Amino acid sequence: MARILLGVSGGIAAYKAVELARLAGKAGHSLRVVQTLASLNFVGRATFEGITGAPVLVDEFEPDPSRGAFPGEGLPDHAPISHLGLVERCDLFAIAPASANTIAKLAAGLADNVLTSSALACTAPLVIAPAMNDRMWRHPATRTNVETLSSRGALIVPPNRGQLASAGEWGDGRLAEPAEILAAIEGVLAEQAANVQLGSLQAVRVLVTAGGTREPIDSVRYVGNRSSGRMGFAVAEEAARRGADVTVVAANVSLPHAPGIHYIEVETAAELEQATARAFEYADVLVMAAAVADFKPAGAVEDKIKKDDPGALSIELEPTSDVLETLGAKRRRGQVLVGFAAEHGGGGIEHARGKLERKRLDAVVLNDISRSDIGFEQGENEVVIVTAGGEREVPLAPKPEVAAAILDQVEALRANESPATEEARPA
Repeated sequence: MARILLGVSGGIAAYKAVELARLAGKAGHSLRVVQTLASLNFVGRATFEGITGAPVLVDEFEPDPSRGAFPGEGLPDHAPISHLGLVERCDLFAIAPASANTIAKLAAGLADNVLTSSALACTAPLVIAPAMNDRMWRHPATRTNVETLSSRGALIVPPNRGQLASAGEWGDGRLAEPAEILAAIEGVLAEQAANVQLGSLQAVRVLVTAGGTREPIDSVRYVGNRSSGRMGFAVAEEAARRGADVTVVAANVSLPHAPGIHYIEVETAAELEQATARAFEYADVLVMAAAVADFKPAGAVEDKIKKDDPGALSIELEPTSDVLETLGAKRRRGQVLVGFAAEHGGGGIEHARGKLERKRLDAVVLNDISRSDIGFEQGENEVVIVTAGGEREVPLAPKPEVAAAILDQVEALRANESPATEEARPA
């Protein structure tokens, strides 16, 4: 289900946001909440923390104990600026209730509290549910502000007509019922998913490497690894589903080939390097999911080594070329490069960050190979996507779902040029 960031502004209708949070959690969504100071006059943060199981932010400068993570996600090692971590991870930002004051700030692009700062930094869909006195709702300034936000793509859930906060007041301005707001949120999420299926990567040339290379020792033996190619193939198939023109450089993968994808079969690191380098010249995106051998036998023999051969128990290894680092050094403007890092145990984030910077990548997908239930030869995976802006944890899920999360990050990177791309530009 979705990660929903809920913004609560000041107004008596804030009590309905508690029910909205409860209904969204019951529907399976993961929630974080940001509140304005004014909203604390109506509902305290402890109420939302009890409903969501996550800390609530009220000040944009207060540290987030969860470091931007949503319920169900692991705690990132890196502590991003609190509200930026939340909007980077959320799938949708809903503001309910949205007061006349908050709506005016959003329309003007102001960022003077955690809610408005989050909204300005958020690239996810925005759903706004206004609530105010009917005279405020009818005022031309409010109408203009709502039209402005709608024209920018926000979905406005109009207020209902009914009894208002002041005794005896009746009219338009009553916050829509929580179930109505949740239905609008889920409608936007469904539309977003449909848009992805209809081709969010239409005409984008995506190059994926998959599998594991094999470096020959003799005519029958080799130095290799356990990579099955499942993750790379899942990324390729998801990219094709999104409309991309996909090429896969497959190293020793025995999985079925999907129609509409161009496959190049290779065995060794040298063959993978040559095939990838040729295809990279035309690629818009490279996802380097293959496990490329770091070393190869220095002197492979053409026939089979016999057991009684005096040198049979001694194999000298030499390093292979670093394919990804080579490609990163010659990337052109606009290309997005994603690497993978298979780490064993602790320190993975630091190693992934080093790889990100050293190889001029936009993202590194980190997985912990010390766990037997994920990664190599398994149908599920659990990864952390590391970028210059922070880390996004993708909880345990089937590899096609992990592939979707990786490509969501690719699309975000293509929409906002990365520091790695900037550094690669000619002076």
